[in-house]
Amino acid sequence: MLTGTLVNAATVLAGSLIGLLLGKGIPSRLSDTIMKGLGLITVYIGITGMLDGKNALITILSIVIGAVIGELCDLDGLLIKFSQKLEARFNKGDQKVSVAEGFTSASLLFCVGAMTIVGALQDGLSGNHTLLFTKATMDFVSSIIFASTLGFGVLLAAGSVLVIEGGIALLANLLSPVLNQGNTITEMAVVGSVLILGLGLNILGVTKLKVMNYVPAIFLPILFCHFM
Repeated sequence: MLTGTLVNAATVLAGSLIGLLLGKGIPSRLSDTIMKGLGLITVYIGITGMLDGKNALITILSIVIGAVIGELCDLDGLLIKFSQKLEARFNKGDQKVSVAEGFTSASLLFCVGAMTIVGALQDGLSGNHTLLFTKATMDFVSSIIFASTLGFGVLLAAGSVLVIEGGIALLANLLSPVLNQGNTITEMAVVGSVLILGLGLNILGVTKLKVMNYVPAIFLPILFCHFM
């Protein structure tokens, strides 16, 4: 447990250091191509994970009800407001401070998303680090690009990865007696994979889904698997 989290945090640190050394030496055309390549990989991960489901009805109900909960709570809006408040604390007048901008942007990229939640759940429940290792590789490349343009704040986001992913993994481990019943973990992973697909499409610029508003759907199979 926590191996995947530690590796992910380490890759963000390493990538950020490389990005800081490179400075603004990465051409924008190259960085855009690389990010779209990561988007294609994310789509692939989402599609392959979706194929493991045993009950499509659980996935459908989870996505629909989860979307309703997310929209009513406006999770995406709350996240944006939080990041704006955090940014405002570091800004003076119209001058943006790269540390705050880099930390906020990178933390959102590395910590908010289906790959983070599903990977951390697998990390804490079964010791399966595959998804977090994949995410760590992607975050390594992304952190190089981000740090080269946004500066030192991106490096600090490694702390966010450690706290958020580690917290989810530890909580999942404590709740393992409940989560390990039936196909609960499998169905949670399937729902998470649907969101990973959406995240990949966003990275590619195909869609502009508010993926954060769908996040409650990942946890609904815990309820549905007891009745279906």
